[in-house]
Amino acid sequence: MSLPKLHRLRHRQDFSTVHHLGIKRTTPHLILRALALSPSKQNGLVAGTIPPTRLGISVSQKVSKRAIVRNRIKRQIQAAFRQLLPEVAAGWQLVVVVKPNAIECDYEEFLRELKQLLVNAEVLNGH
Repeated sequence: MSLPKLHRLRHRQDFSTVHHLGIKRTTPHLILRALALSPSKQNGLVAGTIPPTRLGISVSQKVSKRAIVRNRIKRQIQAAFRQLLPEVAAGWQLVVVVKPNAIECDYEEFLRELKQLLVNAEVLNGH
C-alpha cells in the first residue's frame, strides 16, 4: 500500500525546488531535504489554506543496481512515513534521499532515522 496521492511529491520540478531551496538534515543512512510552503492558492486549494505535506523518495542506482531492492527500500520508507503522518505538520515538501549504505537497514531503522530527521527539521508537530 503506497502513500495517498495527496501526500506524494511526483514532479521533477518539485524535487528540484526542494533540493535547491530546502533545508538539509542527515543521518547515517538517509538525507532529508525539507521546504516549508507558505499558505497560498496552489494545486487547486483555496487561498489561505495550508497545503498537505508531500513526500518524495529518491533511491539511486548507487544503492543497488537491482530495481527490486530499490523499490523495497522505497516501500519501507513510505510505510514508516505513513506511520508518522498523523504527527507531521502540514505545509511541507519533503525529499528523502537514500544513501548507498542503507541497503543493510530494516524497517525499524528507517522508522527511527526518519523520525529523527523530521524532529531535527522541526516538521513534526510539537517538536
